[in-house]
Order: sequence, then C-alpha cells, then structure tokens
Amino acid sequence: MPRWLQNMQNQDLSIPYVGCLAQMYFHLCFGVLASFLLVVMAYHRYVAICFPLHDTTVVSPKCCLALLALSWLLTTAHATHCTLLMTRLSFCADNVIPHFFCDTSPLLKLACSNMQANGLVIFFRGGLILVIPFLLLIMSCARIVSTILRAPSAGGIQKAFSTCGSLLSVVSLFYGTMTGLYLCPSTNHSAVKGAVMAVRFTVVTPCGTPSSAA
Repeated sequence: MPRWLQNMQNQDLSIPYVGCLAQMYFHLCFGVLASFLLVVMAYHRYVAICFPLHDTTVVSPKCCLALLALSWLLTTAHATHCTLLMTRLSFCADNVIPHFFCDTSPLLKLACSNMQANGLVIFFRGGLILVIPFLLLIMSCARIVSTILRAPSAGGIQKAFSTCGSLLSVVSLFYGTMTGLYLCPSTNHSAVKGAVMAVRFTVVTPCGTPSSAA
C-alpha cells in the first residue's frame, strides 16, 4: 500500500526487479501469516467458551508463543521457497505487470520459461494453506455455536453470533477472495477484476480483522 500510494503521487509506476521480488515475498509471508493467525484466534475463542475453566492453562503464554513461532516458521518457509522459484524464471518479453503490486499470478503470466514447478507449488501448497486453516476455522466456530446453544437463551444466541459473526465475515471475505483468485483462476479474468479482488484481501480484510480480546 505505501508503494501504491507513492506511485499515485509521483506517477512513477516502475519498480526494480529485486524490489518486485521483495514485494512478492512480504505479500506471501504476511498473507499466509494472517491465515494462520485467524486459526489461532478461533482456537483461543473455542477454548475460552467450550472450556472456560481451563482457558489459562490450555492457552498459556508458552502455548501462544509456540503457535506464533510455528506460524512464522511455516509462512517464512513458504514465502522463501516461492520467491526462490520465481528467481529461476526468465522474463524476456513484456515487463508490464497488469496489477498494482508484484503478485505471484501476474508475474507467472509474464514469464517465458518453464513455470510448471511454480504452478504446482502455488496450487498444491497454496491449497493446503487455504483449505486446512479454513476447515479448522469452521470447526472451531461450529463447536462454539454448538456449546452455547446447548443452553438456549437469548443471551446465549447473541453471544454466539457476536463471538463468531465478525470472525466468519472476515474469514469468508479473506478465503473466498483468495480461493477465487489463486485456486480457481478463470481464463477470462481481467486485470481490473484481479486487482479489485486483491484489494479486498490485502486492504479490506486487515481493516476488519476482529480483535482476539473481543
């Protein structure tokens, strides 16, 4: 976003090759990290509501640090591997990226070398990064709602929706957009449509991410 705003101000739309790779690396890193942190938040809420007396022991500071360290380790490994695979590609023709930042898919479309390995890594590993956290999130929210509704009351239903509503809205926006953009690419995707979808999960979703203390 700072780079985008700078480009709009000075009308300089160019970016160095190294800067483009760095931009792609941090986009992958923070995007995947957001996916894992949403799962950690959902797990924390699940323990707090389903096992209220064991909240401080199950989700201890040591457990939080371990989950955070694991999230950083997995995201850094994924982003580093994808960036290294991108450095193996050759860009011998057009060098204009039809996007507002150096995303993986637009860069692959510009490559003129064999990108089969890159495509397989993005599809399969990206699918695991999206599908597994999404299933864990849905399972956590389902258990939360089921636990609260066992003692039906107006307050319990309101608590269930307040607990899972904001999280599910962010999850649907985040995962829905990323799935449509990366795992289900359409042959007639326009550059404007892809940029709009990217803005939704890079700008809109972080602004609406619920607090873990909610």
